[in-house]
Amino acid sequence: MSIVKINALTVPAEQREVLEQRFASRAGAVEGSDGFEWFELLRPVEGTDQYLVYTRWRSEEDFQAWMEGPMKAAHQGGGAGGGAGAGSGERPKPAASGSTVWSFEVVQQAAPKPQS
Repeated sequence: MSIVKINALTVPAEQREVLEQRFASRAGAVEGSDGFEWFELLRPVEGTDQYLVYTRWRSEEDFQAWMEGPMKAAHQGGGAGGGAGAGSGERPKPAASGSTVWSFEVVQQAAPKPQS
């Protein structure tokens, strides 16, 4: 079965729009990766300032290959979509003030039943 990685990002209220815009501008950055199955950016509704970045992968090896390749390159700066400071050698300030990654194995799953 698949594995799930959830990155819990602590995002101050004044940085929410920045975070969401950065994720919107990276559209397609992970979708072509071998073993990638799903992505969701979850905005908190109440009671927390943590966004959840949900990704699902075929295997831990596929996730690690993405982390060491495309993800690492994208976060080292100088790449496409650099945002504020692009071209000046400056990296934009992180929108999140903290990050924790949780790992899970999918042991059960369900999908909606087809309507007849």
